[in-house]
Amino acid sequence: MIPLAITPGDPGGIGPDLCIQAAIDGELEGILIADPEILQRRAEVLGLPVSIMDADHYNPERTQGIVYVEPVAAADPANAPGVSDPINAGYCLQSLEHALDGINEGRFRALVTGPVNKGTIRDAGFHDFTGHTEFLRDFYGLSEVVMMLTSTDCRVALVTTHLPLKDVPQAITQERVRSVTTIVIEAFRNVFQIPTPRIHVLGLNPHAGEDGHLGREEIEVIRPTLEALRQQFPDVHLEGPLPADTAFTPDIRAQADCHIAMYHDQGLPVVKYQGFGDSVNITLGLPIVRTSVDHGTALNLAGKGLASTGGLVAAIREAKRLTTAIT
Repeated sequence: MIPLAITPGDPGGIGPDLCIQAAIDGELEGILIADPEILQRRAEVLGLPVSIMDADHYNPERTQGIVYVEPVAAADPANAPGVSDPINAGYCLQSLEHALDGINEGRFRALVTGPVNKGTIRDAGFHDFTGHTEFLRDFYGLSEVVMMLTSTDCRVALVTTHLPLKDVPQAITQERVRSVTTIVIEAFRNVFQIPTPRIHVLGLNPHAGEDGHLGREEIEVIRPTLEALRQQFPDVHLEGPLPADTAFTPDIRAQADCHIAMYHDQGLPVVKYQGFGDSVNITLGLPIVRTSVDHGTALNLAGKGLASTGGLVAAIREAKRLTTAIT
């Protein structure tokens, strides 16, 4: 089967550690898009006996203790563990572009990404970079994609992602709620293979606005949008707007295939509380499958052998599962 493309992310963070340890454990199923020297140096720091081989020798039946690499040169391959150096910001983005080009050429079947440092990339002059999700959206020339985090029994998609809280209400428009919800519905039908998904949409305000007493976004934006979508998708179970403080109780959560939250910290704390380190970030609305770890670069753990591979392994498994389901 065509392999996954895996980008380790910031060379100063825990991404290289996770890839090397996962290889030792026999759970690194794919090809790294990275600088081999960075990986070799990190393996030496960690004291792990991993073999680094060119991707041309990739054998899916022989992966334990082996890191297969399709090389991309870093500006400074001697990047020390624990240091997020702007000099290598371009390398992080080039690795992503290389992986995406390989997917478009049919050499890889999906993308799994390790963590990058958004601030470091912006400090290096890439001022428009706000995260993997937006980078992938722009790479494919799309107007909208959706960020979703998933744990063992909870999936949360976002209407807005990396915005200051003060800017969120203005970003909650009928067009955006409609676009995000439509992308979620189509992804669950076509990628997750759930023909009649159950979608719970949260309100923006406390108690979902309490009939306008605590805000009118539910009345003027969210509710009429959902009513129109119910007409468009009559076979979809579309509930909302729901109060966020009760939407994730076990009984209500069990009734939904996905929750749609209005902003980042409204929904994601629930997923991360349940399964931080093992949950998976998935980008919906792309022409490819992309999964990612749910955590950051953890510079304080880099090179110390303390980082858990759970998130990376979960992202690899989910990418395999989703691409198997749609082939």
